[in-house]
Amino acid sequence: MTQNHVPSGSAGSSPARGTIGPSLRLLALAFTLGAIAVIGAALGFEHLGGYQPCALCLEQRTPYYVAILVGILLLAALRWKPDRRLVALLFAAAAILMLYDAGLAVYHAGVEWRFWEGPASCAPTGAVGSAADMLNALGEGQHAPSCTDATWHFLGLSFAGWNALLASGLALLAAYGAVRAYGSRTASQ
Repeated sequence: MTQNHVPSGSAGSSPARGTIGPSLRLLALAFTLGAIAVIGAALGFEHLGGYQPCALCLEQRTPYYVAILVGILLLAALRWKPDRRLVALLFAAAAILMLYDAGLAVYHAGVEWRFWEGPASCAPTGAVGSAADMLNALGEGQHAPSCTDATWHFLGLSFAGWNALLASGLALLAAYGAVRAYGSRTASQ
């Protein structure tokens, strides 16, 4: 008489459930901490280093803020309810956010290198048509710098160039997490 052996943990589990190993938790933690580190560095350069961000710099921060929230949700999902579809979806959302940010950063770097025009909100505010315009400009306080002038370079890359690399790396990490999460199943499924 032959017995059919069912591996433990697979009986009654839905196809969406699978084994979510510690490697996915580490990927989620690395992604979340990476996004926090990039934003922390940007805020540090601004508030401690005195580098004023331009309009495009500020726009590039928004996907990071949302990605940090997605990363926290991802860590919570992995901790309490590791449904592989939910985990894969959260990783995919994080990857899309970082791809969008990398695109913004490449666009900004292109504006700095004068490959293309930046948006009107990035134009320098030095043009004054009359004395009244000059007085109004003085009364408005400090203006954000132009997006066309990189205020800092390291190894030939500006803040935008480094952000393009970092956001691309985080996008690849999150995409890898999405593929791993979607493909994770127990042997019996």
